[in-house]
Amino acid sequence: MPAQRRRPSKPAPQQEPLAPLPPGAPLAARMRPRTLDEFVGQTHILETNSVLRSAIEEDRLRSVLLFGPAGTGKTSLAHLIAHATSAAFVQLSAVTAGVADVRRFVEEGRERLAATGRRTILFVDEVHRFSKTQQDGLLPGVESGAIVFIGATTENPFFSIVSPLLSRSLLFRLEKLTGDELAEIIARALADDERGLGHRGLTIDDAAAAFLAAKAEGDARIALNGLEAAADRAQADGRKTITVEDAADVVRQRLVRYDRAGDQHYDAISAFIKSMRGSDPDASLAWLARMIKAGEDPRFIARRMLIFASEDIGEADPQSLVIATAAAQAVQIVGMPEAQLNLAHAAVHLANAPKSNAVIRSIEAALADVEQIGQGGVPVHLRDAHYPGASTLGHGAGYKYPPAHGGDVEQEYMPEGLEGRRYWRPDGEESS
Repeated sequence: MPAQRRRPSKPAPQQEPLAPLPPGAPLAARMRPRTLDEFVGQTHILETNSVLRSAIEEDRLRSVLLFGPAGTGKTSLAHLIAHATSAAFVQLSAVTAGVADVRRFVEEGRERLAATGRRTILFVDEVHRFSKTQQDGLLPGVESGAIVFIGATTENPFFSIVSPLLSRSLLFRLEKLTGDELAEIIARALADDERGLGHRGLTIDDAAAAFLAAKAEGDARIALNGLEAAADRAQADGRKTITVEDAADVVRQRLVRYDRAGDQHYDAISAFIKSMRGSDPDASLAWLARMIKAGEDPRFIARRMLIFASEDIGEADPQSLVIATAAAQAVQIVGMPEAQLNLAHAAVHLANAPKSNAVIRSIEAALADVEQIGQGGVPVHLRDAHYPGASTLGHGAGYKYPPAHGGDVEQEYMPEGLEGRRYWRPDGEESS
């Protein structure tokens, strides 16, 4: 039995409100709940006497996974736990932390527990970005009780978290906030003089509040940031009431900014692909470094390189697909930041490799025939002849087994109706 479970229980620390953030901080950050009573939503896991709430209030939390969409309170819950617990609280970002960081904090937790009897709570945000190796690095500390693990993820943990870690953690699913819950959050922010917009003396039309709540789609962060932008717009016009026009305008602008962020995402990967296609390893590395620094999912980068290896190189250098596949596997096994070396290795090779799009031209021509001409029947001599009765149907009759005829055998292999069609043509030839 882990040592911390044998030690006498300590009275839970009293929860004083968290210190407010500077006025310049975004409204969504300033309005984070300071106590569980201020937490809006997720009553299915935080109602009085619930397992999670009791564990937080009594400072006896065990390892948990918080799974849910963005803006539903996962990080806010972690902040409340940090404030409420007598344990040491350490936060890691899965985007920047490596295997060495994980092992170091686990060892520090083990030493702290042995020396002082004090637990260590390790919060990992975006834990789904951890590789299998990084997640496995948490297991010794979780199993021994040296650390209490809290992981936050927007991805299904049954697909993104290794089974041993999942089985040793309590899973709590956070749901999108309802319109009424978002409306309550908006109203609190408008009324709060200390952290919110109360000192500005603003009101909001019911229609505007409902519009912001609807457009936020269950995300409190979007609702509050939209409210703050709408308030700025109203005050810039000399008004004290936030209208639905204000809300619609800032939502439109937010969507433009979001699209611009999306463009950056797709523009960067497009520039990366085109730099490799243009055989420029330096530019390829520059775009790769930019995406890594921005926190791009390395699995996404690896997937695009896998596609590139066949689409833009193909048979001009078949080894490129092997190297791209190895890099993708390394991302899963090694994890970031170390896997950036594997991605760079693959990017340089793909950029320097000879280029050919013959593979994609060939499969596109075949797909076009399937759509336009039809699938075509399987010739009798190519049909399966292994099951009882197949010979009665004539399946396999006339088939010539190539090894028995010296290798190449002149016989029809194309589907019926597609005889004579050619798809694979090396560069310089045109498809029929």
